[in-house]
Amino acid sequence: MPAMRQALKRHPDSRCRAVSHIDVLITCPRPGDVVLHYFVTGKTYDLRLPALCAPARGDGLWKHTCFEAFVCASPGTVYYEFNFSPSMQWAAYQFSGYRSGKRVAREMNAPRIEAQSDDAGTQLLASLDLDGLPGLPGGAVWHLGVSAIIEETNGRKSFWALAHPPGEPDFHHSDSFDLELTAAERQ
Repeated sequence: MPAMRQALKRHPDSRCRAVSHIDVLITCPRPGDVVLHYFVTGKTYDLRLPALCAPARGDGLWKHTCFEAFVCASPGTVYYEFNFSPSMQWAAYQFSGYRSGKRVAREMNAPRIEAQSDDAGTQLLASLDLDGLPGLPGGAVWHLGVSAIIEETNGRKSFWALAHPPGEPDFHHSDSFDLELTAAERQ
């Protein structure tokens, strides 16, 4: 699959002075692998970034600056949520339906995460091995939602995604799973 660069859109009800733009570069270097490279531009010094720590599973990562991905196969109601923190912590959850049947996806291999921040911006790269996850058959079309929660030093949060459904920010809503990856594109 050729690399796809997509712009995330800020939810219309959230404000953000620190970030002017968020892009994500999406590649599938091997069947079952998805690599997400997030680029945040703006006033990096106004971002509240969690302290760097050893790579490990974490919980509640979305409460602070966090990058996310959601994946489901069609047809089906099972979907996965992945959280990537600039701290190097990560989380993976499986849902049996919209915001229901949540469980930790323990069968998920740890993603490779790289993060850096400087005056030019903040970047996070997350490499996911999704091969063989229950509910994500290799031959199916995968629907991908990509999002970010940005926390500023003043505590204000903004919500960014490929697409937003009407109403409050809701990355779990099927309207947010705006990108399709066919089996052929993931080769």
